[in-house]
Amino acid sequence: MRVILVAAVFAVVGVALGLLSPVTVPITYARYTAVALLAGLDSIFGAFKAYIAGTFEPRVFVSGLVTNMALAGGLTYVGDKLGVDLSIAAIVAFGVRIFNNLASIRRHYL
Repeated sequence: MRVILVAAVFAVVGVALGLLSPVTVPITYARYTAVALLAGLDSIFGAFKAYIAGTFEPRVFVSGLVTNMALAGGLTYVGDKLGVDLSIAAIVAFGVRIFNNLASIRRHYL
């Protein structure tokens, strides 16, 4: 339970720092940033689900986080070069996974 509390505190601090930061993302990189954030959220919720199930491994989490973000950014980049919006595929895939992980977490606590 202590790990969850620490993670929640750092998540709140991170969101607050992000909202208060004067840094803006150029519009040309907005899609890359959005897709990478979605991939990161997918990894975080998957890690939380694994933690609840007792199967969490830091190596798997870090490698999944980096791989998912790189793949999402890569799909978006290739799609931009081809003139096709491939970021939609990443958004749908990661969105479905996030909702599935949240459903599993909710079922665990209910």
